[in-house]
Order: sequence, then structure tokens, then C-alpha cells
Amino acid sequence: MKMQYRTYVSSETGNDCYDGLSKMTPFATLKRLQQCKLYPGDQILLECDSVFEDQYLHISDSGSKELPIEIGAYGNGALPKIHANGTGIWYQDYGMPLDSPTHVYRGNVSSAILLYDAQYIWIHDLEITNQEPFTTMEAYCAPDKMDRTGVAVVAQNGGTLHGIHLSSLMIHDVNGNVYNKHMNNGGIYMTALKPENEKVTGVARFDGVLVEDCSVWRVSRWGIAVGYTYQHARFTGAELAEETFLQYGQEHILLRNNYVKEAGGDAITPMYALRPVTEHNSADSCACEMNDHVYRHPGERMGKVAAGIWPWKCKDAVFRYNEVRDMKLNQDGMAYDADSGDGTLYEYNYSSQNEGGCVMFCLEEAIHNTFRYNVSVDDLGGILSPSGNPDAYVAENEFYVRRGVPLLRNQMSDGRITLEKNKITMIENENGGQR
Repeated sequence: MKMQYRTYVSSETGNDCYDGLSKMTPFATLKRLQQCKLYPGDQILLECDSVFEDQYLHISDSGSKELPIEIGAYGNGALPKIHANGTGIWYQDYGMPLDSPTHVYRGNVSSAILLYDAQYIWIHDLEITNQEPFTTMEAYCAPDKMDRTGVAVVAQNGGTLHGIHLSSLMIHDVNGNVYNKHMNNGGIYMTALKPENEKVTGVARFDGVLVEDCSVWRVSRWGIAVGYTYQHARFTGAELAEETFLQYGQEHILLRNNYVKEAGGDAITPMYALRPVTEHNSADSCACEMNDHVYRHPGERMGKVAAGIWPWKCKDAVFRYNEVRDMKLNQDGMAYDADSGDGTLYEYNYSSQNEGGCVMFCLEEAIHNTFRYNVSVDDLGGILSPSGNPDAYVAENEFYVRRGVPLLRNQMSDGRITLEKNKITMIENENGGQR
């Protein structure tokens, strides 16, 4: 068995001429790490209080189930900081157009951390930014801005990837391209791209993703998104077969205890996943760029829509004990959205003062969805949005509704919804005074 190594990196005391194998002889830069091959059980440890300016970490090596590769921190002080500042550029290409011809599917991306066909890897206790200074609002809103990510995870030529674990990361100030919703943009974004030779490597997909205890703020476009895939055409229609996910989609996705604030678009979204669990997360003041002040030049891309915590093309997705506040108004703007999925369950969630309301059931392919035991306090615009959906069961929720706010959102109430045993209490204002 190969010996496992710990590699130390310190911007304060390191030198790239050292061997990096002890706290006394650490490397100085992340660039030096790019020359190192990683094996199962290896560790990369960045010293606390270190700042890695204009640097990035791109990894294509894998651990094993018994011996994952670990990337984290050592020492005392502030978390080690990776400030990519537009470095770490790689080329993303889904290999085919996406489910809408308006979506951009290829181009350059800057990522502070990139896992490319890497599996059984644990990254934790780091602070990450990927900024560009803008002197004018017009430059910030430019349609051709480079896509940027704090952490990007890509499956392509490694078949099914397992054991992706991200925890206790602080990711902020990532100003990517708000118009490119399915490029690797935002805080954490995971995608599956078309393999170079799928007959040899198998379908690119994820089986085993855990994102927990991460704080993500001031990012564009997404907060946390897991699982957009080149295999999207396999998931058309309302009824989604479990076998399709086992062959082409994502499995064992768990997103928990994360906090997303001021994302330009959506907060947290599992995609093309079988029974993903999204629990104990909080989202605050998201969709803050889905407005005419920022979203100025979409061209043919359109898509000025965003919601809080929701699934896309999932089967039997579970959302529980989440909290969403202050989603900004756009064509959506609600806390929760059962969107084009089969069997979505929302239970024991909380929402408050979301400008687009509490929950939407979105269009003809949103079926078998249940919304129960949730609490909505002073959501705005219209509490429920059954929008073209064939069915939705809404039961035993508590809705505290401000006077003048409709239960069903105007112009988004043409779907079918069954209401049972819900408690509706009218309140006078945002301070909760009852009428």
C-alpha cells in the first residue's frame, strides 16, 4: 500500500523550494500543489491566516471510499483564504445544447476550486472568493462577463463519481455572469458534461454528494446547485421513471445546514436527482439581481426568474426544515417551487416576507407534489402559485397573510390545487398584528 502524505501550504512561512511535508517546511503557493499527484488518503492542509491571492486549486485525482483525499486547514486563526480573482480558467462544454436553446452551454469559466472527474474527496474549512473589480454598473451588467465559481465540480470522463463532500466553506463575492444560469456560475455548482467516449467511460453522473455547513453570500448567479446534466433529454415528460435516474441522473444528494444570502439568482437547487434531501438550510435576500437594474442585457438568453430552495427535474425530492426569507420579486420570487418534478415533498419549512409568495407548483410537468406542515408568515404577492400544474396537495399548513395579499397569486393560479385543513390567519402588517 502506498504511504499517505500530508502536504502543508503556508503563505506566511512557506517556500516552494521546500518539500511541503511538514509544518516547518510548507509550500508557499497553491501553484506548487498543481505539480503534485494525489493518492487515496493524501491530505492538503492550508495554514490558517494564510491568504492565497490570484491563486486557485484544480484537482483531477481521486481518493477511495476507505481513504478519501482531504483538503482543509491547520493551525490557529482565520480560515485560509483563496482569492481567485478571475484566475483558474477552464473551458466548460456540455457537448450539446441544453433543454432551452437560450441557455449558454459552453465557454470559459474561472473557478477558485475545481474538481474535475475527481471522487472520494473532502474539502472543508476554507474561505473562497472570486471577484473582479467593476468601476461602472454597465460593466458589472455586461452580457459577456466571464462565468465564475467559488467551487465547481465536474463529471465528464470518469463515469459515475462518488463521495463528493464539501463542508464548512465560506464562499462569497463571486461575481459571475447572471445570465448564464447553467454554466458553473456562483458559489457551488456541480455539472455533468458529455464524455469524450461514453461507450468506454460510461455515463457522467454523481452518486453521493454531501454539501453541509457552508455559508455562501454575494454570489452570482446561483448559491448552491447540484446536478445539471448533458443527459437532460432523458427526463422529458411529467412521469419520471426511477430507472432513468439510476442510469442517467444523480443519486444520494444531501444538502443540509447551509446558509445562502444575497445570491443574484436562486439559492439552493438539486437537479436531475432521485430522492435528494434538502434540509435545515436557510436562504436570505436572494434573487437580488433578477431586476432591471442588473439584468439588463440578456439578449436571447432571457430567464429573469429565480426562486429560493427548489428542485429541477427530480423524483421524490424531500425538502424539510428549511427557511427562506426576503426573496426579491421577479417572474418567480417565491420561497419554494415544485418545478417540473415528480413527487416533490415540502414539509416543516418556514417562509417569511418573500416578495413572490410562499410556494409555486410550476407548469404541466409538476406532478404528485405535496406541501404540508409548513408555516408562511407575511409572504407577499400571493401565497400560493399553482401555475399550469395538473395537481398539488396543500394540507395542514399555517398561513399568516397580510391584508390585501391574495391566497393565490394573480395570473399564476390556472393550475389545480387541493387545499385541506390549512390554517389561514389574517395579519395587519409585517409586525404580525392580527385582525
